[in-house]
Amino acid sequence: MRSVSMPPTACTGLEPGFRGVICASFGAAGDIAKQDTGGRPRHDLHFASATPNTLSDLRTVLGASHVGVRLVLAGPQADIRAAAAVAAECGLLEEEVTLLSDEAGPRVVYCPHCLTTTIDRAAGSEVECQGCATVLAITDHFSRRKGAYLGYSAHAEEAS
Repeated sequence: MRSVSMPPTACTGLEPGFRGVICASFGAAGDIAKQDTGGRPRHDLHFASATPNTLSDLRTVLGASHVGVRLVLAGPQADIRAAAAVAAECGLLEEEVTLLSDEAGPRVVYCPHCLTTTIDRAAGSEVECQGCATVLAITDHFSRRKGAYLGYSAHAEEAS
């Protein structure tokens, strides 16, 4: 978080020290408009997807906020999880972030073998890693830091 004495960033549209609710939606997420902020000031953002550029924009907006800000993220699971990882990097606590997930969307899977992430568009139990071509079994373990589910070699026992 930025200190109050720092000047506002021109592209954020936020006053220095914003303490309201930042509502960020990704894709066609429409649930965000219904989110009640309890009378707190609201700043709406909409992104097509969670690309490095849009996550950088989110980082900038969060940098213009102050302690007490709340963040609501809505959209496909892969996008909001990536945005939640950015929020954690910026110092927001898990309790300050609300996730409104489109469960039908793709998942991000982290490969511990080559340290890359793969988008699982079919939402199956296995996916081929885009980095090393290892067939990964997808666990229920989600890393908030990586913004991805953990994968492991699905057929490791068969190789030996």
